[in-house]
Amino acid sequence: MSLSPELGLILSAVLLDALLGDPVYRFHPVRLLGGWIVRCEQALFARGLDGHLGGVLHWLLVVGGALAAWWGVRLGLAVLHPLLAFAWDLFIAYSLLCTRDLLEHGRRVLAPLAAGDLPGARARLAMLVGRDVEPLGVDGVTRATIESLSENLTDGVLTPLWALCLFGVPGLVVVKAVSSLDSMVGYRNERYRRFGWAGARSDDLVHWLPARLSPLVVALAAVLLREHPGLALRAAWRYHALLPSPNSGWSEAACAGALRVRLIGPVWSGGRLVTDRFLGDPAWPAALSVVDLRRALRLLGWSSVVALAVGLGLAALG
Repeated sequence: MSLSPELGLILSAVLLDALLGDPVYRFHPVRLLGGWIVRCEQALFARGLDGHLGGVLHWLLVVGGALAAWWGVRLGLAVLHPLLAFAWDLFIAYSLLCTRDLLEHGRRVLAPLAAGDLPGARARLAMLVGRDVEPLGVDGVTRATIESLSENLTDGVLTPLWALCLFGVPGLVVVKAVSSLDSMVGYRNERYRRFGWAGARSDDLVHWLPARLSPLVVALAAVLLREHPGLALRAAWRYHALLPSPNSGWSEAACAGALRVRLIGPVWSGGRLVTDRFLGDPAWPAALSVVDLRRALRLLGWSSVVALAVGLGLAALG
């Protein structure tokens, strides 16, 4: 039985991402999208549209512009040959999926940590988190890395992949545009409190269901790895609200339970202690090591495989 073009596109994009990782170059679609976000923001602020209305217009310009750019190029290529249109879709899908990139961030911290180079591990971790890394020992670096990777499982892997499987390239483009908006203007500071509202709330909306399904994905991966699937589900339900985000706590708490470890712990930012609370059962260990980071990377890798299987099933049913 031959694959449909839709399933062929999904599998090809996932395979390219797994083999090559996220391409880094000046005209990467996400970089271009970021530049478009900045230009639209500047134009609206220059016209005094810096409130809720301006934020809604900004959202429409960014998301609509991203879709128009993808569709316009695709139409032009389809006139020349259908395979060129397929190649364009594959290029965009591959460029916007970043499962390998998420795992590579973890491996970049793991390498110096395993070699006993704590300052090097801290430097790599600083590329992942916004907290102070200088006070962190091996256990703190390990916890912070696992937290960052597991927190990003939903918005970095599950939502984009399932959007592609369910809604094709347009769905993936919308999800990445919304995520980019949230990362650039979705702040609660003086400049973006009103202007960034549309971007932040739409980001919460698109990740809402994948976040709440993430414990099931992590639990299934834990079954395959003979970890702790039951604890993954219980920890997600019990501890997800410890994080301020309405979505990210689900996957982070699920990973903590699946690994049976405590996360978070003392977090410093700007030289100030932000929190000293732990996520997880008090009986679980918090003094984590390289072994735990390796376990976490395996768990996240298999969670991505489970997510792909779910997505392919949904695509085949659709």
